[in-house]
Amino acid sequence: MEDLRVNSQSSLSDVDDLSRLLDRPRLNIERKRSFDERSFSEMGIMDSGINSPGGRSGWETPASSTRNSFEPHPMVAEAWDALRRSLVHFRGQPVGTIAAYDHASEEVLNYDQVFVRDFVPSALAFLMNGEPEIVKNFLLMTIQIQGREKRIDRFKLGEGAMPASFKVIHDPIKKTDTVIADFGESAIGRVAPVDSGFWWIILLRAYTKSTGDLSLADTPECQKGMRLILSLCLSEGFDTFPTLLCADGCSMVDRRMGVYGYPIEIQALFFMALRSAMSMLKHDEEGKEFMERISKRLHALSFHMRSYFWLDFQQLNDIYRYKTEEYSHTAVNKFNVIPDSIPEWVFDFMPLRGGYFIGNVSPARMDFRWFALGNCVAILASLATPEQSAAIMDLIEERWEELVGEMPVKICHPAIESHEWRIVTGCDPKNTRWSYHNGGSWPVLLWLLTAACIKTGRPQIARRAIDLAESRLLKDGWPEYYDGKSGRFIGKQARKFQTWSIAGYLVAKMMLEDPSHLGMISLEEDKQTKPVIKRSHSWT
Repeated sequence: MEDLRVNSQSSLSDVDDLSRLLDRPRLNIERKRSFDERSFSEMGIMDSGINSPGGRSGWETPASSTRNSFEPHPMVAEAWDALRRSLVHFRGQPVGTIAAYDHASEEVLNYDQVFVRDFVPSALAFLMNGEPEIVKNFLLMTIQIQGREKRIDRFKLGEGAMPASFKVIHDPIKKTDTVIADFGESAIGRVAPVDSGFWWIILLRAYTKSTGDLSLADTPECQKGMRLILSLCLSEGFDTFPTLLCADGCSMVDRRMGVYGYPIEIQALFFMALRSAMSMLKHDEEGKEFMERISKRLHALSFHMRSYFWLDFQQLNDIYRYKTEEYSHTAVNKFNVIPDSIPEWVFDFMPLRGGYFIGNVSPARMDFRWFALGNCVAILASLATPEQSAAIMDLIEERWEELVGEMPVKICHPAIESHEWRIVTGCDPKNTRWSYHNGGSWPVLLWLLTAACIKTGRPQIARRAIDLAESRLLKDGWPEYYDGKSGRFIGKQARKFQTWSIAGYLVAKMMLEDPSHLGMISLEEDKQTKPVIKRSHSWT
């Protein structure tokens, strides 16, 4: 996240703004209501008695530790304590977790806010621990924020745009809580977070799968919220590709890093969000219209990604032999990629066994960098075929030192440096080589790697990565990221007690202990997109 304070026009200053959200019959569960619960019941944000089957009402002991006969790692209890210290409350009820709880830092900046993407691993940890209330609160809070007018200077953002983050300000004198949201107007470069809406849909499905509670997704507010997000990304334009065109800095890599165009992270999240929405949209007139549009887009998107973003040894050799300036629909080199533009490092990096989705494909440009999040999400969403998923895991094993090293997991590989760094990042002092987004190692990605490992039947890879993390994370104070080619050094500007580093570790541990948790964040292959893509004879 960027080191800027939030200053948004979109604020939520009165509890009445949320009062309309769940003014409907609730599940009939006997319980005692606390005095501070009344305001939230009026808002409809939460009813603390509504739990998943087998859910828990307590906030003290991790359920995962009681379900297993073996003694949990001592880091687990420390992690839960740290995660609970990061909780943010609105009118006495938890609605999210702050980005970092680092009292040693001189400036709080925007690390005291609830970021949509940052909260996802926290939400999964609470869901896996049988505590869905905070996740429900968060989903309803953010969907309420989505409905407010969003402006940057004199330009009005799309109605479906979701916030990058929000902050709760407590006024002890007036005894009021105010929510201030940031839709990108405070971000470096003023870029709206494209991934926020996708993560929101994915998290809504995770909540539904974990709790079995269909009523939340069925609410008019959540149905409308999904449709607004989908309207933004399914709108017709001048694109000739089914992928989403994006600006730099619109996702986890939220600074200028040359990921403009069609970044793999956004395309994989887009694919997963579309499939998640398909399972939750109502079969009414509006819902069916969106389902039809989604189905057509998924079919085109899966073909495009599996055909043009996929790189293995054979495909690399084919690109190396490309002819250029081809014309007509029979062209093999469809994007007119110049073979001389293939970077030298990729020839040594690509093993005979393995493959991955490259970072970006657009006219005359292929970004051959490896991006961990996009490839792991591609596995979880079944954007990758089973064969491609296995190849991605093969690559991680073959290139362990480069992609994992001493601290999981590299956000991207390799780092850009020297003249290329000056041109691509604009001489960004935070994204120097092997630091931050430029080849830094991010512990939060441990949960995505673990989920991908479990889905592909490679739990031993996840166990090895978790062992590495356990050797240092707690001792180092849960840093945001690590620097260096092997991830040996704590990041030069990394915050300590970074919440998603903590939550990512907990989710990884709980998934490895109970692989059934994978169901809330994984999608099986869609039969309609299952056929393996076969290249024409002109490719060989």
